[in-house]
Amino acid sequence: MTDSRDIAQLLEDWEFEPGTIGVRLVSLANRDMIQMRVEMGVLQMETTDRPDGSRPGGMATYLDFLIAERINCGEDWRLAVEHCIEIDREFMQFYQRRISWLQLKEYANVVRDANHTLALMDFCEEYSPDESWGMSHEQYRPLVLFHRTQADALQALQVTTPENAIERINIGLHCIQVVFEQHEIVEHFEDDELVNQLRATRESLRAEYEIGMTLNEQLEQAIHDEQYELAAELRDQISTSSNPPTSI
Repeated sequence: MTDSRDIAQLLEDWEFEPGTIGVRLVSLANRDMIQMRVEMGVLQMETTDRPDGSRPGGMATYLDFLIAERINCGEDWRLAVEHCIEIDREFMQFYQRRISWLQLKEYANVVRDANHTLALMDFCEEYSPDESWGMSHEQYRPLVLFHRTQADALQALQVTTPENAIERINIGLHCIQVVFEQHEIVEHFEDDELVNQLRATRESLRAEYEIGMTLNEQLEQAIHDEQYELAAELRDQISTSSNPPTSI
């Protein structure tokens, strides 16, 4: 006898395509949900707080729960094995929703979820039970920054100017470079695939919208060339600009 809860028909109506991310936003009884087609089923995620809809310790996310526990337990508190297992679950859930938002072109939500992941990484780095476990997550920080920068630039392109989108990419590239410097692998920065993808996007924007150097790029060049009077003029222009770039 066929179980009425069988999702076979749903899967037949939504074919899985290897190498692609199949995502859709659906309206259910009282809220929107994200559905992601995977090889043997469908993942369904909440659009806010934790993607699985759970509330660890009554908190919106496991990170919120950990922060509260850390405050209650004092300075000597460290992550235990059970914490690490739950952290890995939250990392994966937010990754799945982040790439879903990218596919749906919901760029503000990409930035929001990326910021959560980065905050969780910061927490892990500070309270990790051992260095190797912390580094197992830290290695993905450039990818999270890459996604955040992509989304932030595309959002800026939609609601502000192409120049601002370029500035957002430059800010993101700087953030990634800082990570490489902190981990003493800066020699790999120039050849990094994610870095080169962001640079390619930046130059594509320049070509499409016929944009030269932005004000901040001109300022950086003036400082490099020791043209301090020009640098002062450019700072004045930037400070009075109606759309100054903001850090992501």
